[in-house]
Amino acid sequence: MAEIDAANTTSSVREDAWEGFVTGNWNEEIDVRDFIQLNYTPYEGDASFLAGPTEKTERVWKTLEKDYLSVERKKRVYDVDTKVPADIDAFPAGYISEDDDVVVGLQTDVPLKRAMMPNGGWRMVETAIKEAGKEPDPEVKKIFTRYRKTHNDAVFDIYTPRIRAARSSHIITGLPDAYGRGRIIGDYRRVALYGVDKLIEEKMKDKDLVADKPFSEHWARYREEHSEQIKALKKLKVMAESYGFDISGPAKTAKEAVQWTYFGYLASVKSQDGAAMSIGRLSGFFDIYFERDLKAGIINESDAQEIIDALVIKLRIVRFLRTIDYDAIFSGDPYWATWSDGGMGEDGRTLVTKTSFRLLQTLRNLGPAPEPNITLFWNKRLPQGYKDFCALISIETSSVQYEADDQIRDHWGDDAAIACCVSPMKVGKQMQFFGARVNAAKALLYAINGGRDEVSGKQVVNGYEAVQGDEPLNFDDVWAKYEEMLDWVVGTYVEALNIIHFCHDRYAYESVEMALHDSEIVRTMGCGIAGLSIVADSLSAIRYAKVTPIRDETGLIVDYKTEGDFPVYGNDDDRADDIAATVVHTIMSKIKAIPMYRDAIPTQSVLTITSNVVYGKATGAFPSGHKAGTPFAPGANPENGMDTHGMLASMMSVGKLDYDDALDGISLTNTITPSGLGRTLDEQIKNLVGIMDAGFIPQA
Repeated sequence: MAEIDAANTTSSVREDAWEGFVTGNWNEEIDVRDFIQLNYTPYEGDASFLAGPTEKTERVWKTLEKDYLSVERKKRVYDVDTKVPADIDAFPAGYISEDDDVVVGLQTDVPLKRAMMPNGGWRMVETAIKEAGKEPDPEVKKIFTRYRKTHNDAVFDIYTPRIRAARSSHIITGLPDAYGRGRIIGDYRRVALYGVDKLIEEKMKDKDLVADKPFSEHWARYREEHSEQIKALKKLKVMAESYGFDISGPAKTAKEAVQWTYFGYLASVKSQDGAAMSIGRLSGFFDIYFERDLKAGIINESDAQEIIDALVIKLRIVRFLRTIDYDAIFSGDPYWATWSDGGMGEDGRTLVTKTSFRLLQTLRNLGPAPEPNITLFWNKRLPQGYKDFCALISIETSSVQYEADDQIRDHWGDDAAIACCVSPMKVGKQMQFFGARVNAAKALLYAINGGRDEVSGKQVVNGYEAVQGDEPLNFDDVWAKYEEMLDWVVGTYVEALNIIHFCHDRYAYESVEMALHDSEIVRTMGCGIAGLSIVADSLSAIRYAKVTPIRDETGLIVDYKTEGDFPVYGNDDDRADDIAATVVHTIMSKIKAIPMYRDAIPTQSVLTITSNVVYGKATGAFPSGHKAGTPFAPGANPENGMDTHGMLASMMSVGKLDYDDALDGISLTNTITPSGLGRTLDEQIKNLVGIMDAGFIPQA
């Protein structure tokens, strides 16, 4: 497709990009939240204003499905560029079709074609290229194996023997030591509100704030990182120019605001293959521009919906070059382009706008899809029309995720967004060092076996005494051994994370994403655990029932005989739920005791939405009755089939976990058929809203 003529894309509607906006602190410094608070229009109505897909939207989507998505499903990978290492401006402009002119921009020059990102590590790139049926370019391989050290090379140069042992035995899995760490949300709205030239100007000022200070490691890194950020912003302008857009100044229309914002996000996914490349919190920001253009008669509602549909189409076709093993860890090919929405503001106003509805409408206009991962901040005080529409779309599509608005706002403010599935952060003011998670369930088996792996039989951890004899397990003895083993597991885990992020900053720095942050930011270390319900139920069985170990011919405990009843986590029973809460608190306390890279604030998630299958495959049998090699329950869910008191009881059990011990997020995945909510659609909507209102209540 020929380049779009710049004259047709540069707005001549208004000279002043900020015409009609209420002024405030955002005029004096980079402050997107202030702009939103002063200018957005809360919407408390229903969905009756929404428009369906335009003919252009349908044509683009049909072309994408026919020519690209259907081919990809057959091949797994549509295509790979093997010659050009990815970068913000590495590829010429690409389009889906002649109709693809509402929101433009692709990661490469062809839809779904994946790019190499060798800075993370050459071995994963080479494997992924071969698995896609292609051969890596020998010159590119030479560069990244002989001349250019990668993040993966550096990590494995530093890794200690105990980290390697923990990694090989799968007690720690999914570490971002060969791919982008992700969990960084650039404030892509800044591109639209201020234009890139203003952002460059501010970064240059920030860089020189330390110019007269004495040399230190922080001083040098601060100035170098700012230089990289400025270079990335200049590349962002070049990339936009290839599509015929001058984004040096602020956007003047709603269409430009969406396009400018998307260019910022596109630059990020062109240059990083992070485990979660979330887009942030956009609806309230976009809605300000839509409301202004609707009042001026520049667009109508159909135009507004077409623009949001076009953006979501682009978000649905983000792709990264990854291996089959990576896909196995994450049970597919997710990239978590999470779009956060809803919630209440600190001033008591709802943050719901008409564009909040438009985002949900894309699931009707384009059909259900997992990406972007639409994440709504639920609050009982949300407008009834919005709550009803959320419930309706959930029933129709099963494509919406919900988070506890009060918890997020109280800890992270009302301009927070979710990275990946449950990780909250202040947009543009905070980033996370992503840490995958430890197998907390396997650690319990290591404690019982004195550091021997229950699957391989290898002695992975030395210096710990196993349970002796064939008598029933004693709770106090097992708990003491578990706490001791957690010291080793957590210490090894955090050591690995500090190494990974030290190396990532040096060899695979996210320059454009960090360019869309404040210069001084909050950093968190996003630790995580898997297998919580198995640990809770197993410890409960040991305490309240009779659990006798079963050994193999070498003396390794490989199974258990459990006699008698015991309380089970997930049924609103304090006896089991308190054990789960104690496990989470204990692990978080041990994490907090260890110094973090760049003085990051340690946080923890109870999250395995996709990788629970892989964790289960690497883990043996448990006192709870969980069979060897079978999948874990996801996240903080009760064990599969063990919650017998209904959805609300499981929500109450999860609610007993202290959010302060898991500030990186707690995940509960519930499945319910629409017919289980009521006989009519109205009943189903009302009952789902009621469940959500009851489940998302603030902790006392």
